[in-house]
Amino acid sequence: MISTKQRAYLRALGNALDCVMQIGKDGLTENSFATLEGLLESRELIKINVLKNCELTPNEIKKLICDKLKAEPVQIIGSKIILYRKSSKKNFKHIELI
Repeated sequence: MISTKQRAYLRALGNALDCVMQIGKDGLTENSFATLEGLLESRELIKINVLKNCELTPNEIKKLICDKLKAEPVQIIGSKIILYRKSSKKNFKHIELI
């Protein structure tokens, strides 16, 4: 669980990020989860775009991803979701949370 100060810091970092994945009409598949797992492991902080033709809302998608991949929700603005999960890699420059 991250604190409010940590969430604010991650929000500031997430604003400058480009979307690394789009979720469309197919919703979340096993391939989507595998891709998100790899992205979280290599980047720690990711931004996802939910397209208008997706049947699920951004809140539903956030809940599914966070439950399955044990990620922390940082922010949802419109159709954009920012998620964080600390990487388990050893030789990696981790995001320093205060």
